[in-house]
Amino acid sequence: MNVVCLDLEGVLVPEIWVTFAQERGIPELKRTTRDEPDYDKLMQYRLDILRSHNLGIDEISRTISRIEPMEGAKEFLDSLRSMTQVIILSDTFDAFAAPLMKKLGWPTIFCNTLDIGADGMINGYRMRSQNTKYDAVKALQSIGFDTIASGDSYNDLAMIRASKAGFLFRTTEEIRAKCPDVPACETYDELLTAIRAAM
Repeated sequence: MNVVCLDLEGVLVPEIWVTFAQERGIPELKRTTRDEPDYDKLMQYRLDILRSHNLGIDEISRTISRIEPMEGAKEFLDSLRSMTQVIILSDTFDAFAAPLMKKLGWPTIFCNTLDIGADGMINGYRMRSQNTKYDAVKALQSIGFDTIASGDSYNDLAMIRASKAGFLFRTTEEIRAKCPDVPACETYDELLTAIRAAM
């Protein structure tokens, strides 16, 4: 029995932090998991910047409300879900993800949780586990699923390599060069065809 595990940002929707950085004119917030493999280091960096600009969940939520899925993403996801079970594995947070899941037709997502103060400031975050995507894939395999995974960033590589089949999607040239063993797709049609062939 197959289950497809997809990353969210960069695969189905634009990068939330990049969009927020552009709207707010804070280029430092454009750094993502494509640039920084250490997620904890990246998040501490982001939270420090938010505090220095006195920005909290309300400001980020207003940006997210304007984000639309990438062109063709919902159609790709609908086609994929008609073929097999799909779970989105993301290192984003439930407070960020909910409006985007509505626009994608409410697919299942496993993500993390923010610690938000009464003043709306983000004080920290709680991860599902240490290696969230890899751990989820291994847990699914432990209950009888064959996983097929796709993502675009460093933090997707562990789940991709642990799966029966895995694919990079619209990744950077740097990641592609460092991971010649992982097939890379550039369009949803290519990815759908690759997943279908792997099933």
